[in-house]
Amino acid sequence: MTTLNHKIDFAVVFTVDKANPNGDPLNGNRPRQDFHGHGEVSDVALKRKIRNRLQDEGESILVQSDERRSDEFRSIKDRVDSVDELKKLLTKSKTTGTDEQTAEMIASNTWYDVRAFGQVFAFKGTKMSIGIRGPVSVHTATSIEPVDISSMQITKSANSITNEKDPGQKTSDTMGTKHRVDFGVYVFYGSINPQLAEQTGFTYEDAKKLKEALKTLFANDASSARPDGSMEVNKVFWWEHNSKLGQYSSAAVHRTVNVKRVKNDLPQSIQNYKITANKLDGLAVEEYDGL
Repeated sequence: MTTLNHKIDFAVVFTVDKANPNGDPLNGNRPRQDFHGHGEVSDVALKRKIRNRLQDEGESILVQSDERRSDEFRSIKDRVDSVDELKKLLTKSKTTGTDEQTAEMIASNTWYDVRAFGQVFAFKGTKMSIGIRGPVSVHTATSIEPVDISSMQITKSANSITNEKDPGQKTSDTMGTKHRVDFGVYVFYGSINPQLAEQTGFTYEDAKKLKEALKTLFANDASSARPDGSMEVNKVFWWEHNSKLGQYSSAAVHRTVNVKRVKNDLPQSIQNYKITANKLDGLAVEEYDGL
């Protein structure tokens, strides 16, 4: 497989319809907003969804969610220690620059997310600490307009025993609150750096897998906060430059994406918006609908 040697930029447009795309634990799990009221989804949350999609497709992932584990390991350290050659290098009493390069190569070859996003390997009890910079960068997703957030009170009833002498007695119902974005159109951007791709061995085949993951970003991602169908990928834009540096800066490429409201019909939907990407001389754009 050929290591990526041309710069790639991408953009993803998605909608949120009566769902909480990314709750803020420091704010009662309300959907994230910036100071201007625009909705946000953190880059960490987006990378989590990308990892999950790639894991669904059979890729080896280092940073796995505990509820979606595909192996018996409960921590990143345990997963790293399962690779004998990597464990030996990390616990070696005296290490050299060559050892570090070998450890980085083993980790990158073993796990897709290390090869794509990078990873810091610094564990208690190890002699070597390494930091791998990945070629794939992802921005925070931001809604194109301020979003309205609705809250509702919910009741949780559980038949828990509170008195061993009276097993029939249950706990009192507890109250809670759920928050959601009524409707919002969000956009996030990303890039793949070929210089860093050379260091981790990120290939064109890896880039193709990333593109497919972006198209299906919310598949198998349903929860009570995000019911099936409440989050949808609408467009994926993909630009492949003709050189490592690229014909244009990533900022210039990302600015070509235009999401504009053209109707005010109710109920709100993506049909009220026009999504386009302006052309740049010498740089073709691939456009895909979400799946």
